[in-house]
Amino acid sequence: MEQSLINRIVEAALLASGMPLTLTQLAALFTVDEPPPEGGLQTALAELRNACEERGMELVEVASGWRYQVKSDVHPWVSRLWAERQTKYTRATLETLALIAYRQPITRGEIEQIRGVATNSNIIKALEERDWIRSVGHRDVPGRPELLGTTKTFLDYFGLKKLDELPPLSELKDFGELDPQFNFNDAPIAAGANADMAAEPPGAANTRDEPPLPEHPAGDGEETETAPASADDRQAANAAAPTPDDAAEAASPPSSPPEHEEHDIAADGEVRSMQ
Repeated sequence: MEQSLINRIVEAALLASGMPLTLTQLAALFTVDEPPPEGGLQTALAELRNACEERGMELVEVASGWRYQVKSDVHPWVSRLWAERQTKYTRATLETLALIAYRQPITRGEIEQIRGVATNSNIIKALEERDWIRSVGHRDVPGRPELLGTTKTFLDYFGLKKLDELPPLSELKDFGELDPQFNFNDAPIAAGANADMAAEPPGAANTRDEPPLPEHPAGDGEETETAPASADDRQAANAAAPTPDDAAEAASPPSSPPEHEEHDIAADGEVRSMQ
């Protein structure tokens, strides 16, 4: 089979698919009678990626596989196909998501201790419904509180292949400086999919028409104060705040963390139990 034909097959499959495709999924497109030559798929992906240099889309590898997506420099124009208003997230939502991303696995109680206020249940529920976070186990302490971690969907949405690609928290002054590196208020458009299949590349602008994640449930009052956290942990929470004037330093783990089940953060961004 000629390499040019393999390239066209791979390109068509990626454009037609609403989700990223792995090498295994791409290989399944070919029959036993006409398999691609060894390394043919990798060559196709490399050539297709290079062919996008002067085009309005790019071929990228995220946690779930390979996909085409709109480049950030033309995203503002393409986004007008769907956009009615930008998604807005509360400060509490951004802080909670950032703490889970950078400090996982982490319990809700630990999030509250770092932030200094109670975390509304609707925030955790909304992040779980978006499949950005999930339960990864329970800490081995009285009450066995649930441990939270991020998912592959989280990595896909923000255009990351693995957690190591998160910008170091110590290099951020505030959450706004994650743009264009890692802007939680933005979302790109994956080629071959509608706006609901969007994920995040650097410098993109959000086009999803969806209500903001709630910070308080109906009838609830203000967040209640809890025990203050350490200075280092408060700095980590400040880095997650979308206030340009907030300053943050490197977030160091607590000196004596609670004993918990051993977990391993895999390259795909999910936290798996080691027991």
